[in-house]
Amino acid sequence: MAGREQFEADLNHIKEDIIALSNSAVDALCEAIDALFNQDLDLANNVIDKDDLVDEQEHTINDQTILLIAKQQPVATDLRRLVISLQVTADIERMADNAKNIAKSTIHLGEGHRLTIHPCIKEMRDMAINMNKTAMRAFQYEDISIAGKLSDMDDEVDQLYELIVRDLLSETATNPEKIQYVMQMAFSARYIERFADHITNIGESILYLVKGKSYKLN
Repeated sequence: MAGREQFEADLNHIKEDIIALSNSAVDALCEAIDALFNQDLDLANNVIDKDDLVDEQEHTINDQTILLIAKQQPVATDLRRLVISLQVTADIERMADNAKNIAKSTIHLGEGHRLTIHPCIKEMRDMAINMNKTAMRAFQYEDISIAGKLSDMDDEVDQLYELIVRDLLSETATNPEKIQYVMQMAFSARYIERFADHITNIGESILYLVKGKSYKLN
């Protein structure tokens, strides 16, 4: 295989691994939210344990990317592709960390309580999943028109987060004994909001890759 063809094949392999890593982060988010709603401590602990696998995947992708830079010594757009791969991988790893933190909130709340989980938390989760699909499609095809959609999508997540916090603060005012519950719910909503922020960062990385300039979507 010619040098250029081998480089493209290696780059595509890295891209596929990054997309698979993002799916792992989304799976962690879904399981963490399920654990929260069902007060399932076993599932929450499973999310925390599996985060080590995400970290290992991140390290593998980073090693592959750095090795490709060393072997090929790319310049211009090719070098940007590899540098952006490192940045996107780092954001995905942090997405998974936020899912792990939701699982930790579930453990803090414990079990055996009749907790009413704010329904908009699931709506935030669904928005974040949709954002990730959009970001990965933009990443795969290096499509800035798709990446640009993430800004409005992130705004919707932020608005829902603010709504949840307002509702929780109102509940604290009338039920001060629920402060621990309110705190963990607020933390969980915040972790989803941060999950979405990292997806927006991926969109910004794609814009930089294609245009060679930094743009803010968040």
